[in-house]
Amino acid sequence: MTAWDAAVILFGLVIGSFLNVCIHRIPRGESVVRPSSRCPNCNSPVRPWHNIPLLGYLLLRGRCADCKEPISPVYPAVEAMTALLFELAFLKYGWTAPFAIALIFFSLLIVLNFIDLFERLLPDVFTLGGTVIGFLCAPLQSAEFFRDDPFLPDPAAWWLAYLHSGVGILLGGGVLWLVATVYLKVRKIEGMGFGDIKMMCMVGAFLGWRYAWLTILVGSLLGAVIGSLYIYLLGKGRRYELPFGTFLAAGAAVVALWGVRLLESYLKLL
Repeated sequence: MTAWDAAVILFGLVIGSFLNVCIHRIPRGESVVRPSSRCPNCNSPVRPWHNIPLLGYLLLRGRCADCKEPISPVYPAVEAMTALLFELAFLKYGWTAPFAIALIFFSLLIVLNFIDLFERLLPDVFTLGGTVIGFLCAPLQSAEFFRDDPFLPDPAAWWLAYLHSGVGILLGGGVLWLVATVYLKVRKIEGMGFGDIKMMCMVGAFLGWRYAWLTILVGSLLGAVIGSLYIYLLGKGRRYELPFGTFLAAGAAVVALWGVRLLESYLKLL
């Protein structure tokens, strides 16, 4: 591991700590700036040295320093996941514009993943806001279509990048909207919320149309396998609401990192 790798990992841990704040507070309509970090059980302020990502959790042995109530392991998990994805992005892109865009994309996916998992909610500030950011930054992304020049100085390439992103928005959101509409017509019950549709618009904006449908495929497979196993083990009913956005977020992360290999493997099967 180089010093740059260590720096990226440390940066990921710090950002992961902030993402924890977003995951906890935004669904509740609270500010992510004030007040400072507090125990969700006794509301006691978290001491600065206990707020160090991962290390603070270990020092406290997973319990609040004041009320001794257990601290959710989700907090260090989010920090570790953020650091891991940031490092994987760095290994793939190095110090390039696509690397910076990947950090934004992965941060959005992590927040949406956990908010949907716990709250069954996908806030517009992330889905719609992410769609705008993904579209505006389209020419600066790695866009596997322009491997030789990730910064795309050619005006024609810029417009092509915007086209891929725009079609990705329409395809990503459109496919899920069509599936949700047909499901509602046939089953007479809502099988998918508009949050999932808006989330796929965001994914399409970042990854383009080629990887938007691949994300839906991977996310659906994850949902079918892991979701079915979860329902079976816990004895849930067939109408149990699975957090589809969580599986889409996982699928999008996989596609963003290994989409080319997945696409090549899929095309070989045809």
